[in-house]
Amino acid sequence: MSSRASRLPLIDLFKAVASQLIVLHHFSAYGPLAEAFGDITPDVAGWLYDYARMAVQVFLVIGGFLAARSLAPEGRAAFGEPLHLVWKRYQRLVVPFVGALLLAMLCAAVARAWMDDDAIPDKATLAQFFAHTLLLHNILDFDALSAGVWYVAIDFQLFALFALVLAFARAMAGNQPVNPAPFLVFALAFASLFHFNLDAAWDNFGLYFFGSYALGAGAWWASDRRRPIAWLGAIWAVGIAALLVDFRLRIAIAVAVAMILGLGRRSGLLDRWTDFRLTAYLGRISYSVFLVHFPIYLLVSALYDRYAPDGDGPALVALLAAWASSIAAGHVFHHLVEARPPGYWADLLRRFGLRFILGNSR
Repeated sequence: MSSRASRLPLIDLFKAVASQLIVLHHFSAYGPLAEAFGDITPDVAGWLYDYARMAVQVFLVIGGFLAARSLAPEGRAAFGEPLHLVWKRYQRLVVPFVGALLLAMLCAAVARAWMDDDAIPDKATLAQFFAHTLLLHNILDFDALSAGVWYVAIDFQLFALFALVLAFARAMAGNQPVNPAPFLVFALAFASLFHFNLDAAWDNFGLYFFGSYALGAGAWWASDRRRPIAWLGAIWAVGIAALLVDFRLRIAIAVAVAMILGLGRRSGLLDRWTDFRLTAYLGRISYSVFLVHFPIYLLVSALYDRYAPDGDGPALVALLAAWASSIAAGHVFHHLVEARPPGYWADLLRRFGLRFILGNSR
C-alpha cells in the first residue's frame, strides 16, 4: 500500500503504535539496557514487558483484514494460481528478512566482542541460517537469530493457509452460486479459537493464530455496507464465546481491533480518520523497523555496557538513542531493501554472477 489512494489511515495508526510497542517490549526484556530501564521506571518497564508483546495481535488482525481485501474482497477467491500467489508472498517477506538476518548476525558479532550477555544470539550455523530463510526455524527448533523473527514465519503460514482455503472453496463451488469460502474460513477459526489457541504446544504453527487472522478477514467481509450489520455482531459473539471458554487477553485485543476495523470501514472512518504524516510514516516502515530494531538495540546496549558511566542519565540517553536509531535504521532499510521488488535482487545477483564469471575468464 504505497500509494496515498490505497492507504488506510486508521490501519497506519494501528501499525505505527503496535510496532513501537513491540520495539519497547524488547527494550524492556533484553540486555543491560533492559535492567537500566527497569531501574529508571520500574512500572513502565514492567508493563511493557508484560503487555506490550500483545500488540502482535494488531498485526495478525490487520493481516487477515488486508488479505481478505486483496484476495477475496467479495468473499470469493479473486486470484489465479494459489501456489504462485504464496510464492510471491514468500519472496516479499523473505527478501527483506534475509537482509535483516545478515544485519543481525553482523551486529551480534560486534556486540559479542564488547559484552557478554544472554540477549546476544550465538554465532549462526549454516543450517540455522537456511532454516530461517525457509521460515522453518521455529518448527525445526533452531534458536532465533533475532528477537521476534517467529512472527515472519507465522505471517507466511497464515497467508498461505488463507489463500489455500479460498482456492479450495472455489474448487468445491465450481460453477454453483453457493460460496463456501467464508464458512470454511470461520470453521478453521473456530478450531483455532476453541482448540489450537488453548494449547501452547501449537504456537509455532499458524493454526494457533488463525482465529485472530480470521477475525480480521471476517471484519472486512462483514463491513461491506451491503451486508447487514449483524455480520459484525456474529464476529463479536464468536469472540465473546471464545473468551468465556477461556479468557485470553490476546484474543480480547484481536476481537476489539477487528470490531474497530469493521465499524471503521462501515462508517467511512477507516479511510479518513487520523491521516497524520507521522503515523503514516511509522506505519509504512513498521515491517522494516520490526526487522532491524533488535540488532541496532544490541549495538547500542553493547556500547552502553562497555563505555557508559553508571547512573540513570546515561542509561536514559542510551535508551532514547536506541529507539531513535531503530526508527532511523528502519527508514533506511525500508527504502534500500524492503521497498525494492524481489526481481531487483534477482537481477542484481545475476549481474554480479555474470561479472564474476567474466572476471575469471579474462
